[in-house]
Amino acid sequence: MFGEVALINRASKRGAFSGDLLTRSSRRLLAVASLLGLMATAACGSDTTAAPAPAGSPTAGGAVPAEALVVYSGRNENLIGPLLELFTEETGIEATPRYGDSAELAAQLLEEGDRTPASVFLSQDAGALGALEDAGRLETLDDADLDLVAPEFRSSEGQWVGVSGRARVLVYNPELVAEADLPDSVFDLTEPAYRGKVAFAPTNASFQAFVTGMRVTAGEERTREFLTAFQANEPQAYEKNGLIVDAVAAGEIPFGLTNHYYLYEKAAEAGGIEAFTARNHFFGGGDPGALINVAGVGVLDGKGDERSQAFVDFLLGETAQSYFAQETYEYPLTSGVETAAEGAPALDAIEGPDVDLSDLDSLAETLALLDEVGLT
Repeated sequence: MFGEVALINRASKRGAFSGDLLTRSSRRLLAVASLLGLMATAACGSDTTAAPAPAGSPTAGGAVPAEALVVYSGRNENLIGPLLELFTEETGIEATPRYGDSAELAAQLLEEGDRTPASVFLSQDAGALGALEDAGRLETLDDADLDLVAPEFRSSEGQWVGVSGRARVLVYNPELVAEADLPDSVFDLTEPAYRGKVAFAPTNASFQAFVTGMRVTAGEERTREFLTAFQANEPQAYEKNGLIVDAVAAGEIPFGLTNHYYLYEKAAEAGGIEAFTARNHFFGGGDPGALINVAGVGVLDGKGDERSQAFVDFLLGETAQSYFAQETYEYPLTSGVETAAEGAPALDAIEGPDVDLSDLDSLAETLALLDEVGLT
């Protein structure tokens, strides 16, 4: 797998894809390289596990009703199954899902091409959508839908739109760390004061998306310098983000790099934020440590019709936006719906890096860099 990525990346560096315009074939090859990297990430680890496909779904090989909307979902069945039921209740349109890892589904969509039974793709992250966009596999969405979401959380080409957001944070234990002593930047975590005191999940997709965001905004060399110094500062590796929050709350380690919503999920289980011994620190000033990534939706090329339009409308409507906010403590991306994360700052108050989220599809390069510095 990594060999295929390297071959395509070397071809790109040699100029095989140079010029102002890429052919559809070249764009597809670059998208494949990105998706191979994304798939490698999925194989390494994730905080979510794809649920088995229900009988009758495209995954299970069952018959699909001719009138059904086929949804490829990179978000798991436990979360999306009830949401699809709400969609059917509101619209009368039956939805037939195929569940899997976002990168694997995106790669499958590239393989299927025009033969795909899918009409829409609901992705866990923007990178997989960006890869499909680069390959010319998504339609342009209606302005009415795009205008519901801030420009930074949708495709600059209008071919996908975010439906929920999650911010990178530094979770910390307030019994071990005074708020006044929190770092101003994620780059500060390479200082001696943080030696051996920071937890991270190196094989998790969210950490690798954060590194990709740093590469895109701060540059390859600055990111390499950070990762090299971070690795030398003896960070503590954990398998999953949820385990990081547990460890910080238990006082096993003072700090952890994670996504914002894990804290609120754990706090809700404990009876509220005041009953839980951990807090989120949001970096500011456009710091790479404050990256805001999104789950999003795109309509497959040639599949734009009333059913797929209704699905996009539904995901951006009050029912779905409230569902994401209350079930996962993510940020709703349309106005009028508030996050259920107790004490979290408003989304527009987070000063994240200025990044085109479609560019998070360059994960193959991130994986190579992490391997180079010994953080895999």
